Amino acid sequence: MTTRVFTGLKPTGQLQVGNYLGAIRPLLDLAADPDNDVLVCVADLHALTVEHNPSQLRELTLEMAATLVACELNPRATLFIQSSVAAEHTELSYLLESTATYGEMSRMVQFKEKAKAQGAGSTRLSLLTYPALMAADILAHQTEVVPVGDDQRQHLELTTTLARRFNTRYGHVFTVPQGVTPAETARIKDLREPTTKMGKTGSDGAGVIFLRDNPDDIAAKVRRAVTDSDTSLHYDPSSRPGVSNLATLLGALTGMTPEQALVGLTGSGQLKQAVTVALVDTLGPIQKRYQDLRADPGHLRDLLIAGRDFASASAATTVAAAREAIGLLDLA
Repeated sequence: MTTRVFTGLKPTGQLQVGNYLGAIRPLLDLAADPDNDVLVCVADLHALTVEHNPSQLRELTLEMAATLVACELNPRATLFIQSSVAAEHTELSYLLESTATYGEMSRMVQFKEKAKAQGAGSTRLSLLTYPALMAADILAHQTEVVPVGDDQRQHLELTTTLARRFNTRYGHVFTVPQGVTPAETARIKDLREPTTKMGKTGSDGAGVIFLRDNPDDIAAKVRRAVTDSDTSLHYDPSSRPGVSNLATLLGALTGMTPEQALVGLTGSGQLKQAVTVALVDTLGPIQKRYQDLRADPGHLRDLLIAGRDFASASAATTVAAAREAIGLLDLA
């Protein structure tokens, strides 16, 4: 008996090594477990909740999908584009909107923060109703387990509330999912500002290692990473944030603790060289597979079509049951 696991990743920018270590690699571990049946969607519909460039969104969606495949998610998991199963996901989203309340939606912290930043006149309605679509993404596939970070925990709590409410009012349709917190992962900081989280974009990208950076760019960025002049190396994030950040990165890439990663190294020069080698060794094969995929768009398209067909069939059964339960007429 397998466990259905679902997660979605929004295509909002080029992925960097912190995303790989904190999100993608734990997902690969979940997908490698034969007891798990993992579905992963590139959540492009969620990207419509804010201002965006249409052609850029299409490119970022393909980039995210190709990156996940290049990281060897496929064939361990089913990968699909959210909008390619829009008929099922958006219909179920509306049924869940008809189960939720305005108060529940408007209390979502992310909505309040983004609406405040954007202003009432610029806030899209989809930002308010986005949690219902997220709930539909999950519930459409009878998901049992959802990997969730702190930023999405409130949305998952709403998902479980809506599933229980729908089941109570209209009859049992949905599996009520459980959230699981991924194992603690390395928190990689910006190489130039080692007290700040490494983001998809930086002030100029100088402190960010993107997954598609070439070896020369990786070496240059690591070489310019902030450290200190003490030749003895030890892990102390408070007093030596630069050295500690590189130790954390090296340890995460090589399967060691930060303390273990520093053994045998003297001075920031040796540490930076070791980090550079580990990054190139880790990212090189991913980059090669990514380049091959983008050079053969037909192969990537075939993978995404197969994922779409599987996800559509998975969701259609649930949506049909939800339609009948809530009282919609079926003329088929």
